[in-house]
Amino acid sequence: MKKLRYKTNINCNGCIKSVSPFLNELDNIDLWKVDIENPDKILEVTLEDDNESVVVEAVQKAGYEIERLPSEEA
Repeated sequence: MKKLRYKTNINCNGCIKSVSPFLNELDNIDLWKVDIENPDKILEVTLEDDNESVVVEAVQKAGYEIERLPSEEA
């Protein structure tokens, strides 16, 4: 499993509802959540593989901006 973090413009519960079908249809996502309280609207994703591009494509297809953040792991 691989945990990734992204800066997004998913900024409310309505936005989360809009992006949910796009992320929920991905087979390689084990878990995802958006911290709308964080100024950077952080999307955290736990992937079952290394195919990160599907996450970016899904969020962009839903109409939102997404930018990969550096890993917190040392």
